[in-house]
Amino acid sequence: MNRSVVRRQVLVGVAVLAVLVMGVGLALTVGRSVGVAPNHAAGGGAPAATITTIPPERAVQILPDGTAAINPTTPIVVRAVMGTLQSVTVVNAASGTVVRGESSPDRTTWTSTEPLGYSSSYRIDATATAGNRAPVHRTKTVTTLSPAAQAYPSLIPAPDSEVGVGQPVVVRFDTAVTDRAATEKALTVTANPPQPGSWFWMSNTEVHYRPQSYWQPGSTVTVNARLYGVDLGDGVYGQTDRTGTFRVHDAWIAKADGATKTMQIFNNDQLVKTMPISLGSPGFPTHNGPHVISDKQPSIIMDSCTYGVCKGQPGYYRERVDLDERISNDGEFVHSAPWSVGQQGDSNVSHGCVNLSPANAQWFYDHFGLGDVVEIINSGGHPLPVWDTYGDWTLSWSQWQAGSALN
Repeated sequence: MNRSVVRRQVLVGVAVLAVLVMGVGLALTVGRSVGVAPNHAAGGGAPAATITTIPPERAVQILPDGTAAINPTTPIVVRAVMGTLQSVTVVNAASGTVVRGESSPDRTTWTSTEPLGYSSSYRIDATATAGNRAPVHRTKTVTTLSPAAQAYPSLIPAPDSEVGVGQPVVVRFDTAVTDRAATEKALTVTANPPQPGSWFWMSNTEVHYRPQSYWQPGSTVTVNARLYGVDLGDGVYGQTDRTGTFRVHDAWIAKADGATKTMQIFNNDQLVKTMPISLGSPGFPTHNGPHVISDKQPSIIMDSCTYGVCKGQPGYYRERVDLDERISNDGEFVHSAPWSVGQQGDSNVSHGCVNLSPANAQWFYDHFGLGDVVEIINSGGHPLPVWDTYGDWTLSWSQWQAGSALN
């Protein structure tokens, strides 16, 4: 056989082999892509193709998964596993209120952007498409947890107020909270300029925050209570989040001395005035230590029966008193006392208050207000209790820090 004949036979064989290989490959590809039906109709015919259908729960993922009640702060997330989301709605089943949310730029994810409500049920409807496939629709219902009770946080001082350098931050709850650590973690105080500070628990319904030293004059202080959705203990949850900002004005500090019977007034550490005073008598001594003004009224009725000396008993009194600034809940005020002008600067004769002449009381009333400080020494009385309104500054810094649930 000559070389040309051999060469033609080899080429024909290669061509036949290539056709066979391509046929097998095509069959494999078809089998992988659409599948080949195992049985054919009688008489033979082309293989039947089947298209796989993706279940809705695999094509559209809704989180959180499961059926357990969720925390209302947990976001609802909807994802298109294959394709893109065409629509997502989350509706409160009881009220019909639509929950706000945002889609990702590629429309593969939708996330709720507002908290849900306690003890509520929400219906989720989502539709996704992928290429030329039919739209996939999925629905799901989620429920939120039901608190045993809800605690509302009141903030002191009031937001947008202006106070003195001694004003502590106070958070008061209308329901007792027992997990102090969890509660404290949800509370933050930011001061500008920055100043170290700490919380101190007065009770299960009240917690105070103060800096290491008096606030710096001109400080801006922001309180954030991020309590909604937080378990505050025994199934009590925060009712709401609250934020408040207040400003600290100039430092007004009065230093009252029971030994000299005088009170020196300092504005930003500069002595601006000295007044004769009369503190509590030996039978009713004024508390020693720093006091913070918590209230001021142009006139009030003072009644000794409020602290146990009632009508018919020695020392009883009930009379109108002017220009009153409260420095404790134990009945201590700085106020006008025209009846004791003769003793002011000479002897201590009050029932625990700081007595001033009408003129000096008016000056004090005009310059001192909420959060300003009255420091009392040599009164013969016990230190002001830390729990008595704003006795916060009675404690040393280390004692104060020990009152935090996180220390």
